[in-house]
Amino acid sequence: MSLFITFEGGEGSGKSFQSNVLFKLLSRDVIPAIHTREPGGTPLGEEITKCLKWQVSPISPLAELLLFNASRSHLVETVINPALKEGKVVICDRFTDSTVVYQGFGRQLDMETIEKVNSLATGDLKPDLTILMDILPGIGLARKRGQKRDRFEKESLTFHNRIRRGYLELAAKEPERWLVIDAGKSKEDIARQIWHRVRELLKQKADGDIEIADEFSGEGVTATDNIPEADKNTGEKAV
Repeated sequence: MSLFITFEGGEGSGKSFQSNVLFKLLSRDVIPAIHTREPGGTPLGEEITKCLKWQVSPISPLAELLLFNASRSHLVETVINPALKEGKVVICDRFTDSTVVYQGFGRQLDMETIEKVNSLATGDLKPDLTILMDILPGIGLARKRGQKRDRFEKESLTFHNRIRRGYLELAAKEPERWLVIDAGKSKEDIARQIWHRVRELLKQKADGDIEIADEFSGEGVTATDNIPEADKNTGEKAV
């Protein structure tokens, strides 16, 4: 019953929170799942993340592309593919679509180059479902006001507007894979919308072999308390 679900969105969209909530719901129903993220998810990935987000000197768009995919390749090989082979649900906070929009639409790097490198790093692995937390960039960035900003969060509003446009273009090209969420809704409404879509996919995959509740319960899912954090060394949250 392997299922690969990714969360995408601009800064401050709430995608990390909602990916945690989904993992908690799966755990509550005793559905085998792991939760990981990009960049990072492995010890090597965490070191690359530090460079990508906090490096003081400039990093070229091509160098960014290669660094993201070095982390990604290791994550796919050591975490994502093994979990999928074991029949688990894999939830990943960002994946290749982030690279397409941030390095392609944002940095305006050649799209053909991006697609080739992404494909090489992942072995052409694609998500079964990609959840886009859509929000106006100005609103998303305002949510993070007062926090330390990384290299990407410091970019201009024009850059972040290109990111949002890129995401919406990708979603329009593959509507069967993408679920576009209005990130301005309440946390519980968003969680409910995501769960309903995931529940249908699980039912299709399980073919009646597991019990999946039809009703969504928002009890506890809008609070960050008791939501397991991913192990920085493995990228996983064990059920």
